[in-house]
Amino acid sequence: MSNSKLNAEGIMLFEQPFARVPYENYRKVFRTSQKNIEKELGAVQNTAKDIASKERPEDDVEATTKAIDGMIARVEGLKRKLSEMQESAGKPTLNVMRERLQHLGAMEALESTNTPEFTRWADIRLDRWLVDWSLRNGKEKTARKIAADQGIEKLVDIDLFSDIRRIEDALNRKSCTEALAWCSENKAALRKLKVLIPTIKRWLENLQYLAVVKQNTLEFDLRLQEYIELARAGKTVEAMAYSKKHLLPWQETHLHQVVQAAGLLCYPPTTTCGPYKRLYDPSRWSTLIQSFRLAIYHLSTLPTEPLLHLAMYAGLASLKLPACYTHETRNVDCPICNPDLGELAKEVPFSHHVNSTIVCRLTGKIMDADNMPMAMPNGQVYSKEAWDDMAAKNDGWVFDPRNPVERCRYKELRKVFIS
Repeated sequence: MSNSKLNAEGIMLFEQPFARVPYENYRKVFRTSQKNIEKELGAVQNTAKDIASKERPEDDVEATTKAIDGMIARVEGLKRKLSEMQESAGKPTLNVMRERLQHLGAMEALESTNTPEFTRWADIRLDRWLVDWSLRNGKEKTARKIAADQGIEKLVDIDLFSDIRRIEDALNRKSCTEALAWCSENKAALRKLKVLIPTIKRWLENLQYLAVVKQNTLEFDLRLQEYIELARAGKTVEAMAYSKKHLLPWQETHLHQVVQAAGLLCYPPTTTCGPYKRLYDPSRWSTLIQSFRLAIYHLSTLPTEPLLHLAMYAGLASLKLPACYTHETRNVDCPICNPDLGELAKEVPFSHHVNSTIVCRLTGKIMDADNMPMAMPNGQVYSKEAWDDMAAKNDGWVFDPRNPVERCRYKELRKVFIS
């Protein structure tokens, strides 16, 4: 029963992005609503102050009435705008949050992994991970098909990845417009990241830290790329105007790159000068796509690896042993001993076991006090259950499965005790 006890905390480690993505989406809705409220109510307050500051507002009834009507119209417009935003973005996001939290709550209420309820929950989780993997690998139709067939549309982030794909497609077409619009929309969040001091945790989580680094320069890199394209097209005047407007504001943090960009106008796209040849290199677009992907993953609290991969890495690392890569010691029931999974497991560390578990290579069952290891005179060890089965089929004789010529009587076997 102890082996089947549900480890809710361990499961929740994989579910943080699952709950955070809709939360971050609702924060965006809230911030947009807050900006609209501050803008419209600020105008209303200014108008009210103007009316109150007049010594005799009753002397100009028409102007005062018009100002009050304008205030009412602004408030009504604000109410309508907030209502539409709540219906189109707020309420659907809240519904997604509610359903996801209910899904996680259903798991926390379970006590064992052997129950049918947990099996159903785990099946849904696997479907979610398959959708996540499909979306990250550009297979949106497959992802939508799985989500629709399994009824898990609110449990997956298809809309988010659709936006990511749309912006990446634009970058592949050598257009920075959509990516710059995304940077503008998330300017406040990106600005906060610029002043973050890397903690020990972020240094340890190298991929996460690299994501922060990339985000800080994404907008500048996009602006620089647009400038490079103007220089490539020979539009010197437009490039100089663009640099003055969009690159010079970054000189405090990117002075070297701004100066180098100014020198780019003196070199044609066919230059062999190293620094400027690299600026003209078309592969910069692939780097921009990668930088954008890391940035949006971090702001959306998504891991840089598919959740399916992370789960497999954890499982493979807990099972991987040096014996898995030696043909003579492979176990038919060990996933790592499978050549395909073994290839995947090469990237993860070996598992650490305080207490070893000995498994019979013939039966695949654990050898313990009830199924003791027993050795032939030549030193080959298998479980008592395997030897019993072999002796029953061969009139009391047993043989070495690796070398069938080696035979002995069952009574010649010796029990093996491991200290």
